[in-house]
Amino acid sequence: MSDTGQFLQGHFLVAAHHLKDPNFFRTVVLLLEHNDDGAMGLVINRPSAMTIRKALTQTGDVNDADAPMFVGGPVETTSLFILHNCTALAAQDREVAPGVFLSGSETSFDAVVRTPPDVSAKSSRFRLLSGYAGWGADQLESELARGDWYTLPADGALILEDDPYGIWEVCIRRIQRTMRIIRQEIRNPEWN
Repeated sequence: MSDTGQFLQGHFLVAAHHLKDPNFFRTVVLLLEHNDDGAMGLVINRPSAMTIRKALTQTGDVNDADAPMFVGGPVETTSLFILHNCTALAAQDREVAPGVFLSGSETSFDAVVRTPPDVSAKSSRFRLLSGYAGWGADQLESELARGDWYTLPADGALILEDDPYGIWEVCIRRIQRTMRIIRQEIRNPEWN
């Protein structure tokens, strides 16, 4: 559990300024799982140089073929994950943030990635990610206690944002606004 005494599934982990690990520098991670055994999430703001077309060469035509594939994290980089906002698949896929679903089947994969987009569903979006970020039991809690990460409730609109490079800055600004609102007891007012 986090230092707040709750699991953070469905939250963003936002890398602190001092976190210099190249795998997580200025990243935002969507936590998909968090329990006593550890945590697992996807980095949502790190596009790669590889396009979806190149990544899925053997699948035929794909939607958004020239869009970048994203680096979901340093673990099992050959594993593919799809985050999407297609509400028609909500019954079979797991909602991991408000309005954003994790594809859980080949049928869902085909519907999101291979099926020609419906003209009426122009707002349907997806992200193809390779790899994930993972933490063992108590590892994430140690990093949170050290101040390596900030947490925010996940925002579905940010996950599929057109400009993934700006997501970290948006989250940092939100955290800074939240921290200003937190009341702090001042023991000795003349110290101000």
